[in-house]
Amino acid sequence: MTSDEKGLFDAPDLLSLIDRALAEDLGAGDVTTTWTVPADVRATGRLMAKRPGVIAGLEVVRLVFQRIDPRLQLRVSIQDGDRVEPGQRFADISGPVGGILTGERTALNFLQHLSGIATLTARYVSAVAGTPAQITDTRKTIPGLRQLEKYAVRMGGGMNHRLGLFDMVLIKDNHIAAAGGITPAVERCRERMHAQSSMLKIEVETETLTQVEEAARLMVDRIMLDNMSLDAMRAAVALVRRMTAPGRPIELEASGALTLDRVRAVAETGVDLISIGALTHSAPALDISLEMTG
Repeated sequence: MTSDEKGLFDAPDLLSLIDRALAEDLGAGDVTTTWTVPADVRATGRLMAKRPGVIAGLEVVRLVFQRIDPRLQLRVSIQDGDRVEPGQRFADISGPVGGILTGERTALNFLQHLSGIATLTARYVSAVAGTPAQITDTRKTIPGLRQLEKYAVRMGGGMNHRLGLFDMVLIKDNHIAAAGGITPAVERCRERMHAQSSMLKIEVETETLTQVEEAARLMVDRIMLDNMSLDAMRAAVALVRRMTAPGRPIELEASGALTLDRVRAVAETGVDLISIGALTHSAPALDISLEMTG
């Protein structure tokens, strides 16, 4: 785990998120568990994969159970980013059985969702293996879960695009229309960046080769090729490579409804990045169960 990832799990915002999730489920209390299970009963719950995939979110599971009852202990046999197969037991949670039952659904909701993202990301990464293209996410995330979802993308082998509106300039079609064109939009950004001594990268969304050429002449950091055909992407790659020196490359990013069956062909056009909104907004949850033992 990197220092940034450790910081994610140490962050007060994450504990607040977990507390809200538990409060949503618990309300005034877990009446079923309280009324059926003696308080002194202890047990172990086994986390089992029911489908093949990539795991992400084990530390969140640990934090969920710790918030329920500090006596609950999670033991894992794998790490986030590892693959699991159907029937594989990859973690145990031990302690008072009431706490396990009370935290089960919240823990699984986080784990299944994040592992689903990691699994889908890994499929895209595998699909472009051997090409220079990298798979990246977008800001199409569930509100409040962005940091965790982008972490899951990394666990699946993908990379993160900008975190929010603050850490990169991305001039999209509506910005271009409102600013009066690509050139005035870029020039205004550069004026503000110079005034504020900012070093943010500038990316421009393009839909035509004419726009690609305009953005390349402005020497922006990255050009997004939005919803272009394969032929148009190949032409854009060739155009930008001709216009830029090797020491000052412009990154090219393909975007727009890029499915698994098409992503390999897109990667082979020569683009540097392929952004996939579906990694976070449409990843199916990975099927994982928690089975109790004595």
